Amino acid sequence: MSQSFLGRMGNNLRDLWKYSDMRFKIGLFSTLFFLLLGFGISNIPHTNPFFHFTYMPSLSPSAQNLLGTTPLGQDIFWMLVNAVRNSLTLGLIAATIGTVIGIFLGLLAGFSGGAIDRIISTITDTFIVIPTLPILILITALIGGGASVITLALVLSIFGWAWPSRQVRSMALTLKERDFISTAKFSGESTPQIIVTEILPYALTWSLVSFMNATLAAIASESGLAILGLSPANLVTLGNMIQWARERNAILAGHWFWIGAPIIAMVVLFIGLFLLISGYNGYLSRRRGQ
Repeated sequence: MSQSFLGRMGNNLRDLWKYSDMRFKIGLFSTLFFLLLGFGISNIPHTNPFFHFTYMPSLSPSAQNLLGTTPLGQDIFWMLVNAVRNSLTLGLIAATIGTVIGIFLGLLAGFSGGAIDRIISTITDTFIVIPTLPILILITALIGGGASVITLALVLSIFGWAWPSRQVRSMALTLKERDFISTAKFSGESTPQIIVTEILPYALTWSLVSFMNATLAAIASESGLAILGLSPANLVTLGNMIQWARERNAILAGHWFWIGAPIIAMVVLFIGLFLLISGYNGYLSRRRGQ
């Protein structure tokens, strides 16, 4: 069975690469580059860029300092590498928690119906209409400046599950009226079995796109909090890099690599993930049309 599963997975990956358009391939390579940068290159031994005056301040780019150093003697390249790693870690954790909770509650509400559906839908709608930014500002102010990546990811995931839950519920409401669901019921399958074996595979295809969107949203939310000065000051993230450069008037002082590197990295990362999402959606549309 495992060999058959691996064989089907290999065929699906080959079909995905063969029939996907250039958007997907460009987005895939861009995303893999940032994953390599954040989780591969960051493991190379280096001086912690968070510490001040580990190098001479305001050095120009060189073989030793690829992007130069800040006026505080921090290596900009290694600061960028650590920022990419922390931002991706934060986004992936928040997206995973939000997507898993959203899928579970959406399937439970849509397939169960009745009082359970009404209760979950009411809670979901409440979280959707709550303005997230003021609440995130309040929570991050309360937890202070010493929060870890995981703590901040948990905070961001508080509002990350509502939209996936609403969308999966709509999917479940449609699927449970299909003939194959009725056949499964008449064959004696329990409700959990039907959800896992019949409905969940459809939700998983959609959830990949939702997961990537949630990753983008989490990174963008942290960056917004950082610009407001509310992201934990002990974390090197893309948002905090921009905020620190802004506080030190990097633009007026001409330290373009300091403020430009995180901005360009964030723009390229977001465009890459957008191309990956839109390319994958295009592949799914073509596959459904076959």
